[in-house]
Amino acid sequence: MDLYADNILDHYRDPRNRGKGQGASITGTENNPSCGDNLTVHLWIQNNIVEKIEWEGTGCAISQAGMSIFAEEFEGHSADALLKMKKSDIYELLGVPVGPRRFKCALICLHTIKNALRKHSGKNPQSWLETVEIE
Repeated sequence: MDLYADNILDHYRDPRNRGKGQGASITGTENNPSCGDNLTVHLWIQNNIVEKIEWEGTGCAISQAGMSIFAEEFEGHSADALLKMKKSDIYELLGVPVGPRRFKCALICLHTIKNALRKHSGKNPQSWLETVEIE
């Protein structure tokens, strides 16, 4: 399968759920200094349910499409369920093979969401390894 499958290119060219996050319950920003990806997520949380996800960002097709797909797929899920997600969940969601040089591009969406949720619950942010390497 091609790294830039049709679904990835579709979400990269026409990202879903992009927005400025006005009125969000919490906002979180993370970056991937190894390649320049940057994401800011805005979450509306009520009764432990992430009712709405908006995001802003720059970066490669994998990072931007990954966030678009994540936001579209997981609005309405519980914060607890999102915090339990693993890197394999994101790889499956993307549907393309992700090599060792691109794993941070693919997983920045998960890293950003988890740290925003941790911030919302008054906890400290996690490092990349704590967030995405635990299987």
